[in-house]
Amino acid sequence: MKKALCCLLLLCLVSLAVSPVSVALTDAEVDLIAHRQLLSLEKVKAEEALENWEEKVDKNLVFANDRQKKAYVGLQAMKNAIYSDPNKIITGNWTGPDVCSYNGVFCDHALDDPDKPWVVAGIDFNHDDIAGHLPLEIGLLTDLALIHINSNRFCGIIPKTITKLTLLFEIDFSNNRFVGPFPEILLELESLKYLDLRFNDFEGEMPLGLFDKDMDVIFLNDNRLQGNIPENFGNSSASLVVLANNEFSGCVPGSLARMQGTMEEVLFLNNGLSGCLPEDMSMFENVTLFDVRNNKLVGELPKGMEKMEKLGIMNLDGNMLTGNVPKSLCTLPNLKNLSFAGNYFDSQDPSCVPPQEGLQVDNSNNCFPGLENQRSENVCREVMSKPIDCSKISCKGGGSPDSTPSTPKPPPVASPPPPTPSPPPPVASPPPPPPPVPSPPPPSPSPPPPPVHSPPPPPVYSPPPPSPSPPPPPVFSPPPPTPSPPPPPVFSPPPPPAPVPSPPPPEVVLPPDLGAVYSSPPPPIFKGY
Repeated sequence: MKKALCCLLLLCLVSLAVSPVSVALTDAEVDLIAHRQLLSLEKVKAEEALENWEEKVDKNLVFANDRQKKAYVGLQAMKNAIYSDPNKIITGNWTGPDVCSYNGVFCDHALDDPDKPWVVAGIDFNHDDIAGHLPLEIGLLTDLALIHINSNRFCGIIPKTITKLTLLFEIDFSNNRFVGPFPEILLELESLKYLDLRFNDFEGEMPLGLFDKDMDVIFLNDNRLQGNIPENFGNSSASLVVLANNEFSGCVPGSLARMQGTMEEVLFLNNGLSGCLPEDMSMFENVTLFDVRNNKLVGELPKGMEKMEKLGIMNLDGNMLTGNVPKSLCTLPNLKNLSFAGNYFDSQDPSCVPPQEGLQVDNSNNCFPGLENQRSENVCREVMSKPIDCSKISCKGGGSPDSTPSTPKPPPVASPPPPTPSPPPPVASPPPPPPPVPSPPPPSPSPPPPPVHSPPPPPVYSPPPPSPSPPPPPVFSPPPPTPSPPPPPVFSPPPPPAPVPSPPPPEVVLPPDLGAVYSSPPPPIFKGY
């Protein structure tokens, strides 16, 4: 824990130092934040923070029901854990017993009792430049179905008490400064279907349990995750699993083929993956986007790619692939963008040679004889004199290779570079956030509009994943997102410890679409994502 806090503090200070719009914290501010975090996360046990919560409420306050009273304690703890709130989202009106009127807090009927008065069901303050951390008392918000804190300056680790939120369906913690290993405690949330942790500083390996969990969407790109992609990756039920811009190594797992019925996009770009492409990738009849650029993949392209009839974009740039680029790939009916620059291909079907009507092709920096913008003959000869037999590579189909192929690493190529932690100007302007709207109206029998996840804007070659197919109309009414520029990170003060019990949450059946109606603006866009 101490190591994670120290890393967090260093990360926040470094981020402030390199940000052109941020102001460095003073020594006194740093000491204050570190001291409060240590008190909250080390000296107070998680269970103690949730005990006797009623003792923390002013007896003169009158609440609509006990659940709002309990949520009041959790929300006040979150308010005390905020270090900076320039738009007064939280510090502006988070006072008094009417928690349903708080900015960014949304109420609806209890799932287990539709006739019950409203309970706190959602939190949404995206893009509000709020600096803070998640307090232990977040575990008191037991009716919470979604939490969106996209694009703020939250630091620290995710507290274990979040496992008390048994109805939590959707988490969007993207574009903050959370640290530490992958938060495995989130896998204990049985109702969780949508997980967005991209653009943070999580590190280490992914847990096997992540891909055995019933999920719809998993966004992990732009962290510092390492190690092999687990071989049980193909067990995932998710239609979108984005692992781009991390530090993964080893092979593309062979189990990937088991996702042929659900997987829509394969986004492994900007990692350190090696070995050959799985032969079974030709079974991806539903995949529309396949992007593995800037890895260390070797060998020839798999056979049978003519079966990938829905494929619209394929990017193989910056690998060490060899052999022929076949007609079966270049003549796919829906293919619009094909890029295999920066490899060692030495032959291609005429249908692959640019220009092609309706198909954008980049074949530069390969070994095609007689064409411009190709590698030198000596470089090509050196690689092609050591052909790769994918049938003899031990990691063929997944797992860790026993040895690295003896092909030299190619020089840099003209392919989009991987993003850096400090976001450059976006390649595509994200859609403007909707204007703020007032607090939710009184309960109404009419259903809210269909759910919509907010996908990132389309990029140059490989667009970020769209949201999952919208489920039936949910029980929650859509919250108002609040605009605000992406923030510089800072450390935030936790509240003083306070003991309190929490009755076990009721067993309820969670609708499959719960929480999906709350829009979540995407993080800043990096070139090539």
